[in-house]
Amino acid sequence: MATLIVSYPLTEGARFDREYYLSTHIPLARSTWGEFGLQSAEVLFPAVGPQPLAGLVILRFNNQAGIDAALTSPRTAEVIGDVANFTDIAPVIFRADD
Repeated sequence: MATLIVSYPLTEGARFDREYYLSTHIPLARSTWGEFGLQSAEVLFPAVGPQPLAGLVILRFNNQAGIDAALTSPRTAEVIGDVANFTDIAPVIFRADD
């Protein structure tokens, strides 16, 4: 397995629509990246109280080559373009060394 993590650092006044993220954005990512070996998407939101993130998703792929293919796919522009529909936070994307 290979892991791609996308987080949304929380800043004062930032907008993050959890409902849209769960009902529209995550299904879009699943359908777009499934062909590249995306196995699961685990979404986490912060507990009540001061937190550094608005949310994050842990995306598990079959391997690092699948992540590379997903991120360079022309359809990834659709996933990235959808971000503005649920947040004004710039996502931070990194790979875990599984």
